[in-house]
Amino acid sequence: MEVQKSRQWILQNKPQGLPILDRGHNGTFALVTATLPQLGENQVLVKPVYLSNDPAQQVWMSMSTADCHPERAYAPPIEVGDPIAAFAIAEVVESQCARLSPGILVYGRVSWSDLAIIDEKDCFFTLESPTEKGLSITQRMGSLGLSGLTAYYGLYDIVNATANDSIVISGAAGAVGIMAVQIAKRIIGCKYVIGIAGTDEKCRFVEKLGADVCLNYRSSSFEADLQEATKDCVDVYFDNVGGRILDMMLKRLKAQGRVAACGAIANYSNDDSQLGLANYVDVVTMRLKILGFNVADYIHKSAEVSEILLQAWKEGKIVLGAETETVFESRLEEVPHTWLEIFKGGNKGKMITKVI
Repeated sequence: MEVQKSRQWILQNKPQGLPILDRGHNGTFALVTATLPQLGENQVLVKPVYLSNDPAQQVWMSMSTADCHPERAYAPPIEVGDPIAAFAIAEVVESQCARLSPGILVYGRVSWSDLAIIDEKDCFFTLESPTEKGLSITQRMGSLGLSGLTAYYGLYDIVNATANDSIVISGAAGAVGIMAVQIAKRIIGCKYVIGIAGTDEKCRFVEKLGADVCLNYRSSSFEADLQEATKDCVDVYFDNVGGRILDMMLKRLKAQGRVAACGAIANYSNDDSQLGLANYVDVVTMRLKILGFNVADYIHKSAEVSEILLQAWKEGKIVLGAETETVFESRLEEVPHTWLEIFKGGNKGKMITKVI
């Protein structure tokens, strides 16, 4: 293998709050050119094609190995000088791995870069172009991939949702939310599904997917609307956002209510504006069950769940396709700007960057 060079975005400064897009020394990221090492045994050289944009990347950047006990870290922290890690669909360019030949597409943990070297274990699965008309390969990153798996895991294994349950799902127009809404209403058959999203347009989209009603959390009447929609209280809250909405929902759950703590994007900024839960006492008085979970613990079920969701789509129970993902085309130089859109609510469904 000849010497390979690659442009890559590295972490220049740990973020305090949202990352700073500044090409100077104060910026969170820096674009550098690195010389890649020789391929080792069971390693592949890959070219990222589609990058997954995930709020959790903010957590990886904010974490520090020095401050995080290994048993508490579900993913390796990104330290200053490290390439920015991302899940991606990537093409194998060169290989020292018997099962991964050049030209194969893999889904794995790579980086914001032109080229990257990764271990075989970090190539979670290989991909082929879908044979189902109307589905793109990017569905394996979202609705038929980790997003769908997360929603399925949270509803079935974490809160054991049933047809007798009423449920509120925050972040309902996001990658996990759109699948949680559809699984809850159209597969499990929950008796009442309430979505929460950030615009009236997104709310109508979520209702189209199956929610009985969807509420705009940016509306001046949101708190009153939520109280009205949950006037009989609800059994389950699928939490994708944390923060103020979680605090409000602690007062809208029935006794013995269950919370699937999936995400906390409202708290990912890691700044001084974060407040504790004012309604935490309700966890005690109402005997609420709150369980955090991570899809990494369920990855062994990915093929099985993907097939279940694909079959549900074939039967017309759920919606998949272009309307359940947002794909931005970006040059590598623009990748950090595109990624930050996820914190602005600029997407419906899974947000993906196609590197051009």
